[in-house]
Parts: sequence; C-alpha cells; structure tokens
Amino acid sequence: MIIGFFTFILLISSLQLTAYAENQAEDVYAKRLTLYKRVEAVTNIPWYYLAAIDQYERNVRQSRRDLPKAEGTTGIYFKQEEWVGLLNPDLDDENPATIQFFQGIGMDGDGDGKASLHNDEDVMHAFANFLLKYGTDHDNLKIGLWNYYKRDKAVSIIVGKAKVYEHFGRINLDEHAFPVPLGTHYSYRSTWGSARGWGGRRMHEGTDIFADYSLPVRATSYGIVEMKGWNKFGGWRIGIRDINNNYHYFAHLSAFSKDLKVGQIVEPGMVIGGVGSSGYGPPGTSGKFPPHLHYGMYKDNGYTEWSYDPYPHLKLWERQERARK
Repeated sequence: MIIGFFTFILLISSLQLTAYAENQAEDVYAKRLTLYKRVEAVTNIPWYYLAAIDQYERNVRQSRRDLPKAEGTTGIYFKQEEWVGLLNPDLDDENPATIQFFQGIGMDGDGDGKASLHNDEDVMHAFANFLLKYGTDHDNLKIGLWNYYKRDKAVSIIVGKAKVYEHFGRINLDEHAFPVPLGTHYSYRSTWGSARGWGGRRMHEGTDIFADYSLPVRATSYGIVEMKGWNKFGGWRIGIRDINNNYHYFAHLSAFSKDLKVGQIVEPGMVIGGVGSSGYGPPGTSGKFPPHLHYGMYKDNGYTEWSYDPYPHLKLWERQERARK
C-alpha cells in the first residue's frame, strides 16, 4: 500500500510538472504571436512571415556554436556592428539618430527613444524595416529575404514555414507522430551510422523500420513537402521540411498517397504513402530487400545540412503517441 501511495504521488507530481511546462510554452508562443501581430499592424508584413523568419533564426542559433543562443522572445540575431553601423565607434550605441547616421540596421520599434539590441520589439521592427525596402507582397518579400541571407535554401525554408503558419493560423506546432501506426506489426533499432555496401561504401543515414508491405507511412511533424519522386537508392521517396529546419526523409515506399504533391502542407499522423521495398535500380525497381521504411533526419544550420540519428526521436514520439492514446 505504501509503495502504491508513493507511486500515485509521483504520478500526480509528474502530471503537474508536465502541465506547468506546457503552460509555460503556451505563454512563450502567446508572447511571440502578439509581437508578430503588433509589427504586422505597423508594417503590413504578414505575421506568418515574421514568425517564419524568427523561427528560422532561432533554429539556426540552436544548431551552431558560433552564435549566441536566443534569450528573449525573438530569435533574430544581429551583430553589434551591424546594429549600430560598421563605422560607428560606439558598439553600445542605442541612439536611433546616430545609428541611422552610421547606416546601422537598428531602430526604435516600441517608441521609447532607444534602439536596443536587447529589446524584442526593436529587433523585430529592424528586420521588418529592412524587408519594407522591397515590399510586403509574397514575391517582393522573397527578394528581400534573398538580399539579406544570400542563400536560396534559407529563402525556401522561410517561405515554407510561412505557408505552414498561415495554414494553421498558429505557431504552437510541436506535436509529432510515429511514422507508422501504433499497434501494427513493425520493428526497428538504431542503425544510423552503420556501414552500407549497396551503391558503394557509405554511412547509413537513418533508421530502418521493418513492417508489412503497404502499411501506411505517416508524416511525423507539421511541415511542407519539399521533395517527392524516385531515387536509384531510395526508390520512391518523400522529403518533408518541418518548422524547426529539420528535413524528414521517407524512402523505399511502395506508393504515394493520392494527390500528394510538392508544396503540400502536412501534419503529424497524415498518411503520405506506404511501406515498400523500392530502390536500387531504375524507376519501378522493387523487391531487392524486405519491405521497410528508411527514415532519416537532417538539420540545416544556415550554411549546410547534415544527417543525424533519428532513433532517439522515434522512441520519444512512439512513447508520446502511446501516452496520448
């Protein structure tokens, strides 16, 4: 009885901590969305573009060691010399007039007379003001983003995030799903980094989930379909970019879901195809190995993209989905 009582107390405490963490997260999302919509009201730049830029920069800072981690409401990062102006002798300058004189990007966004790098509204307005030089419609925003980042991939990732945020009308999109239905027959283990001989010696960049042929394959996150088609190694495959700069790769499919197309927005649990054994040959080649889903994850850090082990995430999403049910 005593053990059961303490187990009950621990369970209640765990649930309370989980609820507290969820409430804290919701508070953060509410603050961010309020900030985006305040800036939208002044600049006419759609809030979902501001949210996409902010999230892109936040994710880049999380994945790189040469940038400080985001501490405030916004994740946008400016170097001090960029903020105050390259020739400004005062790197701590917060005077909007002298910052403008030295052609810095900093500005006073909240009307307190200061242009502070530590003020979320000032930072968000500064980025929005840069984009305003190009316009507020979709095409001109893309031009502005390219002129800021000088990288096509950064622009496409941000535009994709903006479409996802606009579609769902919110930014708290952190839920995930396991890539095949729970309760079905499947098995997997950590195989990321193992040597592969098919197609030449190379590293295995994913986890293989062995399952019955044509078992539904599901999107694991909120995101947008970046790629769909055939690859001589991966067979019929799909690539989905989520809101955290992660690219989710589904390979060896037996088929795609009807009407699935590049640019389509997906959500966790949405069926996108079926487990198969396609690949290692021209289009249509199949049956060279047992049916399974190759699931890979890749991270973009603003410069490049690399593979990382999806196994811990798969285990977590599997547990979370079981708990929800």
